[in-house]
Amino acid sequence: MTDYLKELFAKQEYDVNNFFLIAGPCVVESEELIFEVAEKVAGICKKLHIPYIFKSSYRKANRTSASSFTGLGDEEALQMLEKVGSHFSLPTVTDIHAHEEAAMAAKYVDVLQIPAFLCRQTDLLIAAAETGKIVNVKKGQFVNGESMKFAVEKIQKAGNKKAMLTERGNTFGYNDLVVDYRNIPIMKNHGVPVIMDCTHSLQQPNQSSGVTGGNPQMIETIAKAAIAVGADGLFIETHPNPAVAKSDGANMLRLELLEELLIKLIAIRKAI
Repeated sequence: MTDYLKELFAKQEYDVNNFFLIAGPCVVESEELIFEVAEKVAGICKKLHIPYIFKSSYRKANRTSASSFTGLGDEEALQMLEKVGSHFSLPTVTDIHAHEEAAMAAKYVDVLQIPAFLCRQTDLLIAAAETGKIVNVKKGQFVNGESMKFAVEKIQKAGNKKAMLTERGNTFGYNDLVVDYRNIPIMKNHGVPVIMDCTHSLQQPNQSSGVTGGNPQMIETIAKAAIAVGADGLFIETHPNPAVAKSDGANMLRLELLEELLIKLIAIRKAI
């Protein structure tokens, strides 16, 4: 584990041999929801000695339909994220979508995440890096793991050595994604922690209904394979009732299933 991750998890007791977890609902729907999920997941991770970062997007800029829910309001949602982090002593992460959002979001969260579609946006990467926060860049659905060295270089040349990369599958334009697990060891060669996004990699985007589909029954398979090939962390969006979630419900994990999954993954991690 890198020094900046050790610092991030300094308030938590965890097994250094475990993977770390980034988890939470896709978007901040309400304060009640994010507190419910943070409390549940933090309790599980404490019991299993897994270092944990709470995740939720304060705003969703990339939606299939113009009528889809995008957020409660930037400042309101960011303040809720800060409140969750403070209440449960957890680091937090949220997406940013434009360079002018970086400084604003950095006042409230510990990690800034760059969405996959934006992984090549130089001004966005530099703005995130200049906040001094950890920057997690999701690999674009249209690039391979080797190409992500340029995203890391942009962050590091801006004076920030605290980068992470997340695998989330590749698309071939047919409303589905395929995970190439070669990308995990390839991206680890860039010298940064590598995370597997176990839920967005199962999206079925751009459906004719205007709502992104998913294949959540494969979350366990995706996660097991990622641990087996050496992922440092896992990204899992989770919700008490994905069927009523306001974003990405079709590929989120039901909250009640998380603990059993993590127990299985710890066993695989120990085995390798």
